[in-house]
Amino acid sequence: MILTWLYVPGDRPAVVTKALSAGADAVIVDLEDAVSASRKEYARAATAELLGARHQVPVHVRVNALDSPWGGADLTALGGLHGLAGLRLPKISAPEQIVGVAERTGGVALYALLESAVGVERAYEIARAHPALRGLSLGEADLRADLGITAEAGLDWPRSRVVVAARAAGLAPPAQSVFPDIRDLEALAASCARGRSLGFLGRAAIHPRQLPVIARAYLPGPEEVTAAEEIVAAARRTPGAVALADGRFVDPAMLAGAERVVALGRRGAPVPS
Repeated sequence: MILTWLYVPGDRPAVVTKALSAGADAVIVDLEDAVSASRKEYARAATAELLGARHQVPVHVRVNALDSPWGGADLTALGGLHGLAGLRLPKISAPEQIVGVAERTGGVALYALLESAVGVERAYEIARAHPALRGLSLGEADLRADLGITAEAGLDWPRSRVVVAARAAGLAPPAQSVFPDIRDLEALAASCARGRSLGFLGRAAIHPRQLPVIARAYLPGPEEVTAAEEIVAAARRTPGAVALADGRFVDPAMLAGAERVVALGRRGAPVPS
């Protein structure tokens, strides 16, 4: 039940260390967009040193694109390290890319970032490519550029496409892409509410101040938890089809959703502002 993912640049080890105690559910060390070409090798070496040990917070790494001059070296250096919880693979557009990385990294959890029209169109194929793939998400900045999108509504279909593809493949609901304005927390909250309504679960952040906003947006309220607990209790009392007091029937899909709400409700209050 990861709700908050915090991106940090891989060439700033002190910032990475600080991020591990910032309150995120997981930290993503970025070797791609946040690191200039001249510092790629340093970032990789610093990240490999960090991942020589396990940490209380899961540490994922966004490697460079597989067809870049650095992607292959990233996989070689990081794939077998004990402290690596997962690899984020940018600019994925074909299932064969997932298969190739999975065979090369030996069972490390993989997450595909879809950042092009081709990637979105092939979302379901990519989601089913290999058991090592644990999740999909969008790289919305690159996708906007690829599609020429100028309005937020233009992303609604790609977002829904990724949510449906992940569900159809039996993966966890995707996390939302980053919100680039670290100062406008009100707009972030509204964007998270919209993402939740589309079926996303949690969000990536680029600054610790965004974390409590994301957590509050995705944690269910008391009324939601109470309603979900009633559904779970009714299903346990009466195996098979069961009707609630308001006339609704509880089916397996409704029960699964209720159990997720109850599990999220047990997380407690979000990290402090």
